[in-house]
Amino acid sequence: MSNRLPEWMARDLSLPRLRRYIRAAHGDARAAERLYWWNVEASAALVGPLHCLELALRNALHSALVRHHGRPDWWEAAPLNERSRRLVDSASRSCGRRLRRTTPDDVVAELTLGFWVSLLSSGYDRHFWVPVLHSAFPHYGGRRDDLYRDLTSLVLLRNRVMHHEPVHHRHLAADHGTLYRVLGHLSPEFAKEAQAMDRFPDVLTDRVAVLGGTRPPRF
Repeated sequence: MSNRLPEWMARDLSLPRLRRYIRAAHGDARAAERLYWWNVEASAALVGPLHCLELALRNALHSALVRHHGRPDWWEAAPLNERSRRLVDSASRSCGRRLRRTTPDDVVAELTLGFWVSLLSSGYDRHFWVPVLHSAFPHYGGRRDDLYRDLTSLVLLRNRVMHHEPVHHRHLAADHGTLYRVLGHLSPEFAKEAQAMDRFPDVLTDRVAVLGGTRPPRF
């Protein structure tokens, strides 16, 4: 049997994209093919938990800021930096192009996970974390920078999953644990419900069998 990728795969998925899998499989095209499909399966299994985390984080931060500023469009009163202000303006314009009337809830839904996580960065420590955003994590008693580091890593994971990029090289078991740890800081009840539908542990367990013993490198 020839150790080559199927012709359609090289054509439809492109060799530049597949070369990353071939390198990870040490030149074994058949193993690279299995690795590609496992990456698809792993990414699909992570969508649900990431969905839960993103919604919980967005709603917790938004609710805390609404209470603090006393208005649903809290960004009009909050001391956002220039980059954050541009992101809010861009979200508002995007809503305006699609909707006849834009509400604060529309803008909140349009803002990216990266925007929400950026509100926990060191530059916002005095304006956001200390006076208000620590309250969005009622089950967390640690440092802001540790939480921010975990969330930044999860943003990178989320973006790779949603843009169909490789995730096989990441320490996915650790990513999965971090995701539920952060979700538990926000809402243990939500974390429990999310875990009940989560099939990622089974996908991770099946990796060696699916890949025929090929273990992707960890960076």
